[in-house]
Amino acid sequence: MEQTVSSADGNDSQQLASLIDQEDQARSGTYMILASLLSDIPSQDLIDYLCHIESPETGQEAGEIGDAWQTLKQEALRLDAEILDDEYHALFIGVGRGEVVQYGSWHLTGFLMDTPLSELRDDLRSLGFESNPDQKEPEDHISAICETMSILINSDDIESYQQRRFFIRHLHPWAEKFFRELQSAKSANFYRAVGVLGERFIKLENLYLNIQEH
Repeated sequence: MEQTVSSADGNDSQQLASLIDQEDQARSGTYMILASLLSDIPSQDLIDYLCHIESPETGQEAGEIGDAWQTLKQEALRLDAEILDDEYHALFIGVGRGEVVQYGSWHLTGFLMDTPLSELRDDLRSLGFESNPDQKEPEDHISAICETMSILINSDDIESYQQRRFFIRHLHPWAEKFFRELQSAKSANFYRAVGVLGERFIKLENLYLNIQEH
Protein backbone atom coordinates (compact mmCIF):
# COMPACT_ATOMS: atom_id res chain seq x y z
CA MET A 1 0.00 0.00 0.00
CA GLU A 2 2.80 2.42 0.87
CA GLN A 3 4.46 1.76 -2.48
CA THR A 4 1.19 2.44 -4.32
CA VAL A 5 0.68 5.75 -2.55
CA SER A 6 4.30 6.74 -3.17
CA SER A 7 3.95 5.94 -6.86
CA ALA A 8 0.76 7.97 -7.12
CA ASP A 9 2.40 10.92 -5.36
CA GLY A 10 5.33 10.68 -7.76
CA ASN A 11 3.02 10.72 -10.78
CA ASP A 12 1.16 13.73 -9.40
CA SER A 13 4.44 15.56 -8.85
CA GLN A 14 5.58 14.81 -12.39
CA GLN A 15 2.27 16.00 -13.82
CA LEU A 16 2.44 19.20 -11.76
CA ALA A 17 6.03 19.86 -12.87
CA SER A 18 5.04 19.29 -16.50
CA LEU A 19 2.09 21.68 -16.16
CA ILE A 20 4.27 24.40 -14.61
CA ASP A 21 6.85 23.91 -17.36
CA GLN A 22 4.16 24.35 -20.04
CA GLU A 23 2.88 27.48 -18.31
CA ASP A 24 6.38 28.92 -18.12
CA GLN A 25 6.97 28.22 -21.81
CA ALA A 26 3.73 30.04 -22.65
CA ARG A 27 4.65 32.96 -20.39
CA SER A 28 8.15 33.25 -21.79
CA GLY A 29 6.90 33.02 -25.37
CA THR A 30 4.30 35.72 -24.81
CA TYR A 31 6.86 38.08 -23.31
CA MET A 32 9.16 37.53 -26.30
CA ILE A 33 6.38 38.15 -28.83
CA LEU A 34 5.41 41.37 -27.06
CA ALA A 35 9.08 42.40 -26.92
CA SER A 36 9.50 41.78 -30.64
CA LEU A 37 6.32 43.64 -31.56
CA LEU A 38 7.26 46.66 -29.45
CA SER A 39 10.98 46.92 -30.19
CA ASP A 40 10.73 47.60 -33.93
CA ILE A 41 8.49 47.33 -36.97
CA PRO A 42 7.50 43.63 -37.01
CA SER A 43 9.37 41.53 -39.53
CA GLN A 44 7.52 39.49 -42.12
CA ASP A 45 8.67 36.33 -40.33
CA LEU A 46 7.03 37.53 -37.12
CA ILE A 47 3.81 38.43 -38.92
CA ASP A 48 3.77 35.02 -40.63
CA TYR A 49 4.23 33.40 -37.23
CA LEU A 50 1.29 35.33 -35.79
CA CYS A 51 -0.85 34.31 -38.76
CA HIS A 52 -0.47 30.66 -37.79
CA ILE A 53 -0.25 30.91 -34.03
CA GLU A 54 -2.52 29.05 -31.67
CA SER A 55 -3.18 30.59 -28.28
CA PRO A 56 -0.46 29.51 -25.82
CA GLU A 57 -3.10 29.52 -23.12
CA THR A 58 -5.26 26.49 -22.48
CA GLY A 59 -7.98 25.44 -20.09
CA GLN A 60 -9.53 28.02 -17.79
CA GLU A 61 -7.09 30.72 -18.89
CA ALA A 62 -8.16 30.51 -22.54
CA GLY A 63 -11.06 32.94 -22.08
CA GLU A 64 -10.19 36.63 -22.42
CA ILE A 65 -6.54 36.11 -23.25
CA GLY A 66 -7.44 33.40 -25.76
CA ASP A 67 -9.76 35.87 -27.45
CA ALA A 68 -6.94 38.43 -27.48
CA TRP A 69 -4.62 35.97 -29.24
CA GLN A 70 -7.26 35.21 -31.86
CA THR A 71 -7.91 38.91 -32.48
CA LEU A 72 -4.17 39.50 -32.93
CA LYS A 73 -4.02 36.59 -35.35
CA GLN A 74 -6.90 37.98 -37.43
CA GLU A 75 -5.26 41.42 -37.52
CA ALA A 76 -2.00 39.83 -38.69
CA LEU A 77 -3.81 37.96 -41.48
CA ARG A 78 -5.05 41.21 -43.04
CA LEU A 79 -1.95 43.33 -42.50
CA ASP A 80 -0.46 45.56 -45.17
CA ALA A 81 3.30 45.96 -44.61
CA GLU A 82 3.43 49.60 -45.70
CA ILE A 83 0.48 50.57 -43.52
CA LEU A 84 2.03 48.74 -40.56
CA ASP A 85 5.26 50.69 -41.06
CA ASP A 86 3.33 53.97 -40.97
CA GLU A 87 1.38 52.85 -37.90
CA TYR A 88 4.51 51.91 -35.96
CA HIS A 89 6.19 55.23 -36.75
CA ALA A 90 3.12 57.25 -35.79
CA LEU A 91 2.69 55.38 -32.51
CA PHE A 92 6.25 55.13 -31.27
CA ILE A 93 8.50 57.51 -33.23
CA GLY A 94 6.55 60.42 -34.68
CA VAL A 95 7.92 63.90 -35.21
CA GLY A 96 9.76 64.52 -31.97
CA ARG A 97 7.74 61.84 -30.15
CA GLY A 98 5.19 59.18 -30.99
CA GLU A 99 1.68 58.99 -29.62
CA VAL A 100 2.63 56.41 -26.99
CA VAL A 101 5.73 56.60 -24.80
CA GLN A 102 7.44 53.24 -24.24
CA TYR A 103 9.61 54.06 -21.20
CA GLY A 104 8.84 53.13 -17.62
CA SER A 105 10.36 56.27 -16.11
CA TRP A 106 8.02 58.45 -18.15
CA HIS A 107 4.93 56.61 -17.00
CA LEU A 108 6.02 56.50 -13.35
CA THR A 109 7.47 60.01 -12.88
CA GLY A 110 6.67 62.00 -16.02
CA PHE A 111 10.36 62.25 -16.91
CA LEU A 112 12.69 60.19 -19.08
CA MET A 113 15.87 58.60 -17.64
CA ASP A 114 14.65 59.17 -14.07
CA THR A 115 14.95 57.24 -10.80
CA PRO A 116 12.99 54.16 -11.98
CA LEU A 117 15.62 53.60 -14.69
CA SER A 118 18.44 53.81 -12.15
CA GLU A 119 16.67 51.33 -9.87
CA LEU A 120 16.06 49.00 -12.82
CA ARG A 121 19.74 49.09 -13.75
CA ASP A 122 20.69 48.21 -10.17
CA ASP A 123 18.35 45.22 -10.18
CA LEU A 124 19.60 44.06 -13.59
CA ARG A 125 23.17 44.09 -12.30
CA SER A 126 22.18 42.13 -9.21
CA LEU A 127 20.59 39.50 -11.46
CA GLY A 128 23.75 39.16 -13.51
CA PHE A 129 22.86 41.26 -16.55
CA GLU A 130 25.63 43.35 -18.05
CA SER A 131 25.08 46.64 -19.86
CA ASN A 132 25.28 46.46 -23.64
CA PRO A 133 27.11 49.44 -25.19
CA ASP A 134 25.43 48.71 -28.53
CA GLN A 135 21.95 49.01 -27.02
CA LYS A 136 20.32 52.17 -28.36
CA GLU A 137 17.30 52.24 -26.04
CA PRO A 138 17.46 52.59 -22.24
CA GLU A 139 16.66 49.50 -20.22
CA ASP A 140 13.22 50.74 -19.15
CA HIS A 141 11.86 50.45 -22.70
CA ILE A 142 8.80 48.17 -22.53
CA SER A 143 10.29 45.72 -25.03
CA ALA A 144 13.53 45.41 -23.04
CA ILE A 145 11.68 44.67 -19.81
CA CYS A 146 9.47 42.08 -21.53
CA GLU A 147 12.56 40.43 -22.98
CA THR A 148 14.19 40.40 -19.55
CA MET A 149 11.14 38.70 -18.04
CA SER A 150 11.34 36.03 -20.74
CA ILE A 151 15.00 35.42 -19.92
CA LEU A 152 14.29 35.22 -16.18
CA ILE A 153 11.55 32.65 -16.73
CA ASN A 154 13.88 30.48 -18.82
CA SER A 155 16.84 30.74 -16.46
CA ASP A 156 17.59 27.78 -14.20
CA ASP A 157 19.40 30.16 -11.84
CA ILE A 158 16.40 32.40 -11.18
CA GLU A 159 13.79 31.50 -8.55
CA SER A 160 10.11 32.34 -8.91
CA TYR A 161 10.33 34.95 -6.14
CA GLN A 162 12.99 36.79 -8.16
CA GLN A 163 10.71 36.80 -11.22
CA ARG A 164 7.91 38.16 -9.08
CA ARG A 165 10.08 40.85 -7.50
CA PHE A 166 11.32 42.06 -10.87
CA PHE A 167 7.79 42.05 -12.29
CA ILE A 168 6.32 43.91 -9.30
CA ARG A 169 9.08 46.53 -9.26
CA HIS A 170 9.58 47.21 -12.95
CA LEU A 171 6.59 46.13 -15.04
CA HIS A 172 3.41 45.87 -13.01
CA PRO A 173 3.32 49.54 -11.88
CA TRP A 174 2.97 50.90 -15.41
CA ALA A 175 2.56 48.20 -18.07
CA GLU A 176 -1.25 47.99 -17.93
CA LYS A 177 -1.44 51.77 -18.30
CA PHE A 178 0.91 51.63 -21.28
CA PHE A 179 -1.13 48.93 -23.02
CA ARG A 180 -4.40 50.82 -22.39
CA GLU A 181 -2.88 53.94 -23.94
CA LEU A 182 -1.79 51.84 -26.90
CA GLN A 183 -5.36 50.58 -27.38
CA SER A 184 -6.80 54.10 -27.39
CA ALA A 185 -4.10 55.74 -29.53
CA LYS A 186 -5.48 57.45 -32.62
CA SER A 187 -3.11 55.68 -35.02
CA ALA A 188 -3.55 52.20 -33.51
CA ASN A 189 -5.09 49.52 -35.73
CA PHE A 190 -2.98 46.37 -35.60
CA TYR A 191 -1.41 47.65 -32.39
CA ARG A 192 -4.78 47.99 -30.72
CA ALA A 193 -4.87 44.19 -30.68
CA VAL A 194 -1.32 44.14 -29.30
CA GLY A 195 -2.49 46.47 -26.53
CA VAL A 196 -5.41 44.22 -25.62
CA LEU A 197 -3.18 41.15 -25.47
CA GLY A 198 -0.57 43.00 -23.42
CA GLU A 199 -3.05 44.34 -20.86
CA ARG A 200 -4.77 41.00 -20.38
CA PHE A 201 -1.47 39.14 -20.17
CA ILE A 202 -0.07 41.50 -17.51
CA LYS A 203 -3.21 41.02 -15.43
CA LEU A 204 -2.95 37.25 -15.76
CA GLU A 205 0.77 37.36 -15.01
CA ASN A 206 0.13 39.29 -11.81
CA LEU A 207 -2.36 36.64 -10.67
CA TYR A 208 0.00 33.80 -11.62
CA LEU A 209 3.01 35.22 -9.80
CA ASN A 210 0.97 35.97 -6.69
CA ILE A 211 -0.33 32.39 -6.66
CA GLN A 212 3.23 31.07 -7.08
CA GLU A 213 4.33 33.22 -4.15
CA HIS A 214 1.75 31.59 -1.88
